[in-house]
Amino acid sequence: MYTLYGFHGSGSAAVEMALARVGQPYRLVEAASWEPATSAYAELLTVNPLGQIPTLRLPDGAVLTESAAILIELGLRYPEHGLLPTEAAARAQAIRGLVYIAANCYAAISIGDFPERWCDNADADLRARIRAGARQRLHEHWRIFADQFPATPWLSGARLGGLDMLAAVVSRWSGARAYLARERPDFAALLARIEAEGELAPLFARHWPS
Repeated sequence: MYTLYGFHGSGSAAVEMALARVGQPYRLVEAASWEPATSAYAELLTVNPLGQIPTLRLPDGAVLTESAAILIELGLRYPEHGLLPTEAAARAQAIRGLVYIAANCYAAISIGDFPERWCDNADADLRARIRAGARQRLHEHWRIFADQFPATPWLSGARLGGLDMLAAVVSRWSGARAYLARERPDFAALLARIEAEGELAPLFARHWPS
């Protein structure tokens, strides 16, 4: 059985969606770096010294980290379930999109959420400026993503897949949805449509209750 280390409202939600899609049972360990004094976080550190989520332990005991890597691997392991497109060109673009979100959007979110990790002895004013700059950069990354990855009708192509799941989850943070609703309303509507899909709606409702 898989073991997923994650937390309510975090990027592990996308991995939960992917595991549900491929029909694989898993044990969920709720652990996060912002709750360090827990046995669950101590367990997470034994498999991922960075203490980052999501982290996925495979049935054979191997460990996968990084959201994009996890979704790509699940897509390759269970190709019949459509986490990745089957057609080579479409699959290449889906992988590009997954890595784009991980490399650009996640990075900006991390800086904005924890500016003290990136600047020693930062006072409140400097932390606020770092947060504002990171958020501005994040929104720019999403604007570019919206322009570079058209829906046909989904980001993953003919079938909703891993890229749709990750985009809908990560865009939940740092005011990205409100920004996109103003600047790229069609893309914002697509994200809402992804959330409302029957297989995903219950998980989104659990992680982000209205």
